[in-house]
Amino acid sequence: MSSKNVVIDLKKLYTEDFSKWAMLNSEILRCRDFEALDIEHILEELSDMGISERNELESRLTVLLAHLLKWQYQYPFLSERRREFKGNSWRSILIEQRNRIKKRFKQSPDLHSKIKEFF
Repeated sequence: MSSKNVVIDLKKLYTEDFSKWAMLNSEILRCRDFEALDIEHILEELSDMGISERNELESRLTVLLAHLLKWQYQYPFLSERRREFKGNSWRSILIEQRNRIKKRFKQSPDLHSKIKEFF
């Protein structure tokens, strides 16, 4: 499977059918045919995965912070004005974001070092 035609086809396939490109590259890796791999795009995808992880964490932290601020500053006012307002949706969002952030940290512990960048 290691010919330059395969590498060229993989590079073309990357833009035409990403799923197929990924499957072929994984098969090539299993066969240890390193010459046939589309290294350029594999490196790009690995880099993008790291960026995606950071972006997701930043987004979840932003949502968490926004809802913590709502909880601290708007909840007392709203619950005082409207007795039926209990803030259940905010509470559930806080719990959900915290759980997803914990999960993200378990999957990618290095993300702990990125928190200062976000704030």
